[in-house]
Amino acid sequence: MSAYDVIVIGAGPGGYVAAIRAAQLGLRAAIVERNHLGGICLNWGCIPTKSLLHSAELLEHARHSAGFGIEAGQPVANMAAIVARSRSVAGQLNAGVQFLLRKNKVDVIWGTAEIPEPGRVIVSAALSEAPKGTLPPGDYSAPHIIIATGASERRLPGIVPDGKRIWSYHHAMTADAIPASLAIIGAGAIGVEFASLYNTLGTKVTLIERLPRILPQEDAEIAEQMSKALRKRGVDVITGAGMIATSIDADRVLVDLTEADGATRRIEAEKLLSAAGVVANVGGLGLERLGVAFRNGAITTDRLGSTNVAGLYAIGDVAGPPMLAHKAEHEGVRCVEAIAGQVVHGGLGPVPSCIFATPQIASIGMTEDAAVSAGKAIDIGRFSFRGNGKAVTIGETDGWLKVLFDRESGKLIGAHMIGPSVSELVPVFSLAMTLGATRENLVHTIFPHPTLSEALHEAILASQAGAIHG
Repeated sequence: MSAYDVIVIGAGPGGYVAAIRAAQLGLRAAIVERNHLGGICLNWGCIPTKSLLHSAELLEHARHSAGFGIEAGQPVANMAAIVARSRSVAGQLNAGVQFLLRKNKVDVIWGTAEIPEPGRVIVSAALSEAPKGTLPPGDYSAPHIIIATGASERRLPGIVPDGKRIWSYHHAMTADAIPASLAIIGAGAIGVEFASLYNTLGTKVTLIERLPRILPQEDAEIAEQMSKALRKRGVDVITGAGMIATSIDADRVLVDLTEADGATRRIEAEKLLSAAGVVANVGGLGLERLGVAFRNGAITTDRLGSTNVAGLYAIGDVAGPPMLAHKAEHEGVRCVEAIAGQVVHGGLGPVPSCIFATPQIASIGMTEDAAVSAGKAIDIGRFSFRGNGKAVTIGETDGWLKVLFDRESGKLIGAHMIGPSVSELVPVFSLAMTLGATRENLVHTIFPHPTLSEALHEAILASQAGAIHG
């Protein structure tokens, strides 16, 4: 039986980062993977979808280039080339993960893992072909086992993806042609991103959500703004809808709905995409036999990833929401640093989230509704990108920012944005919240001109009725 200090199960963002950090701290580390290094995020999630969305963004810019004095003719989307580029990007980063693991002397064991008892991992053969340089299935041991198996897409009853009429996320990312029409069930981050992508490519998109509004995890005002933006671009957004049935005929999918007012409606589309979110990958590991505690379908852990079973840890999606790659990476580092005997202070800090639709959304901290429900007295600042010089110069003035300050402490407790490149702006607020910055600190912070970041400063000033350009 080969022995290690740490074995990580799952080579997604949380898993491979944890294994590399463990090796950096002098621990003998191995990682078990059965499908692809980099996990769903790198191969079939965050990275390839952002490549697809960037291609769509370039297409949108090309369509409006004449307004900037650039006459380039009518642009045409080549779906095969768009998909090929996204797969190439994923492949490049997959190879990068393999290089980093090898560089840090992390052994990669290729196969499917099971934990028969604490301290032991049995790896059986995987269905996918093992990359060169990986170790074979077998019996391995380590006093510390980290579960980083991620999550898989949630399947709705009666909707079975076949790649022809009904799509999974994989099918939507590797389409061989742009469909004339697409119905999307589920208007969370994934559904909205695909709606934005295919709408830009020229597909007639219908976005269906059973809850009263799209993006239920986002601030209500931001979600409403996105709904308006999608409708303005031609997306049919249906909320408060219950699905009665779906059926397939020769050349279309039929979706029968009950709308919020009780009326029935039939949606016809060339393709149907089920985008009902994801669920934690907890099966097949033997966790129930070990007595591992669960909460809402995910593994229960403490602030450093420890489960109720000694020597067993969980990080990332499998440990529950928010199911985001950067949260998984951060949890992985904290977990192995604690294993290595380092002092890790506090809990997980505020976690930003981003939606890469057009326009983008970025948020961190409490929403207005959550703050009010918690009984907090808050000051809110809002600022529109229409008052930002850089936004005007690049022709992207739709959208705005919203910041929340706790009136008693003066601290920033939430920030929510919709507009150009806000995914690149939210780290400013992430840093501010992590450091416990107050409004006074942020008011006296100098933001460079002309940049989109000035809009953040204006929103901060607006929270005390002091916005200069609003």
